[in-house]
Amino acid sequence: MQISDPNPHLKLQEMCDCYLETDFRLQMAKLCKQPGPDQDEEAMRYLALALMHTITEQARKLSLKREKLEVKVKVESDGEKHSLPAPPVALFNKVVATVRAILHLEGEKGESMLSLGLRNGTVEMRVKIRESGDEVALRFEMS
Repeated sequence: MQISDPNPHLKLQEMCDCYLETDFRLQMAKLCKQPGPDQDEEAMRYLALALMHTITEQARKLSLKREKLEVKVKVESDGEKHSLPAPPVALFNKVVATVRAILHLEGEKGESMLSLGLRNGTVEMRVKIRESGDEVALRFEMS
């Protein structure tokens, strides 16, 4: 599915809406096993699926972290943590670039609020990015 909108924030909202009625974890697992040829589109899709999983599970945090060549994705809700299918490193890097583009974040550390309009409501979250050497961390904290 190709959504051709030059605004990455709007594109993310449309992608979230598009996958709202799917099994997020299953779709992420398929995507991580065999990403499509358009890395930008796949990064947007992975981000939308991970955010929708987090929101529908009423979780408090979504954390994506890369240490050297290993990516881990965790969701935290009320002290409990569980893992989500982690994207390949190249896809993870595109996810980080996508978030940077949406929030206009530059530098090794950055933080901003992200608001997603989903159907009849809005979800607010704080987004933090931290880069240090071979480590990159991206965290979404739900309001």
